[in-house]
Amino acid sequence: MPFTPFHMGPGIFIKALLQGSFSLMVFGWTQVVMDIQPLVVLISGEGHLHGFTHTFAGATLLAVASALSGKYVAEFGLRFIGETGYLPIRWVVVLLSAFIGAYSHVLLDGIMHADLQPFAPFSASNAFLGIFSVEVLHDFCLYSGLVGAGLYYAISQWIAGRQGAR
Repeated sequence: MPFTPFHMGPGIFIKALLQGSFSLMVFGWTQVVMDIQPLVVLISGEGHLHGFTHTFAGATLLAVASALSGKYVAEFGLRFIGETGYLPIRWVVVLLSAFIGAYSHVLLDGIMHADLQPFAPFSASNAFLGIFSVEVLHDFCLYSGLVGAGLYYAISQWIAGRQGAR
């Protein structure tokens, strides 16, 4: 993705489906962590744009780091905005969210970036490259976020209605 927020569309959709079993904040944090290395390359002009951090091996390590730091970042964020009813975020939710975030990042970037080697160091090939066009990829990210937001709202209203009926 040329811009980290595009990755949030599928994350919003997953949040709608998994609700409290998925942390969109940890997922988002993982997206930022994943793109630190390419940002450094863009700023410095040195290094491989989509290097080790954009492999499944690197994403595994970054998912663990994102989970360990993201739990506390997300909990701080929730406290800051006054949403303490969602605290604490369970570790299983944190780990699931970070791993989905890291692996989906590699998959989505793999579709559009020729320099990405998702299976390195075992293979230099990129089986995801060009599965569909960059335009379709961007549309998918955008529309999955829009559908996810609508679905999240609808499911939240349905759950609230069921709880109010009790």
